[in-house]
Amino acid sequence: MTWRQFCAGALLVAPVVVGIACNGDGPTQPSTVPTIPNPAGGVVTITSAGVAPATITVSQGDRVLFVNNDTVAHEMSSDTHPTHETWPAMNQVGFLLPGQSRETGNLNDVGTITYHDHLDAQNSDLLGSIVVESRN
Repeated sequence: MTWRQFCAGALLVAPVVVGIACNGDGPTQPSTVPTIPNPAGGVVTITSAGVAPATITVSQGDRVLFVNNDTVAHEMSSDTHPTHETWPAMNQVGFLLPGQSRETGNLNDVGTITYHDHLDAQNSDLLGSIVVESRN
């Protein structure tokens, strides 16, 4: 059973269990971060259908806000799985409970960041990319 399936099952059985089972026992500790109304880099929304948009283009130095509108937790991490070392600024999104949102760090390196949901790394609907273009 994956962490995603466990959390989804816990949500169906007893919402209180999610706060206990998925909050502190997850791979990273979630924290509440205020939603930024119009981040410079844009917004990626996570739902049961996956991430949208699957590819987003931003300018060098921007951040991207990830919003979890799904009913289960997600842990958005840079590739490559399972080490997530390629794009550290992407890893600042981390673990998101349903309803939470969090920004990446400043995306200062030009290139294409690929990411996935660490809790469901084989789900192609939860794979995406951020194209970082030079401001010049």
